[in-house]
Amino acid sequence: MFPPGLPGLALLLLRLSVAVALLLHDYTYRDALPVWVHVTVILISLVVSVGYLTPIAAAAALVYHMLVGIDLGTGADALVVTLVPAIDALALALLGPGAYSLDSRRYGRRVVVLPPLP
Repeated sequence: MFPPGLPGLALLLLRLSVAVALLLHDYTYRDALPVWVHVTVILISLVVSVGYLTPIAAAAALVYHMLVGIDLGTGADALVVTLVPAIDALALALLGPGAYSLDSRRYGRRVVVLPPLP
């Protein structure tokens, strides 16, 4: 669930990619959205980048990309700009945060010591 090494590094890069794409997508529509949406996007991108509750935060990023992209985007370019980060967010939600995250520190591997049988 929390792979270390190169797979963990790849998941860290995927988390950063989703966070940056979320911020750039929000910046693109900065005039059309209310302030509370911008604050929410900044919080989601921060949570995704540090890897805290990653599947939930990545799902929130996916919902944001789809709602804002469908509502405000027009044309094929807007579809690509919406679809590619949404696919990244979906992949992150399904894969999890990786070893280099707050989730792995909080819910990571544990050593279970069983008492001896009588």
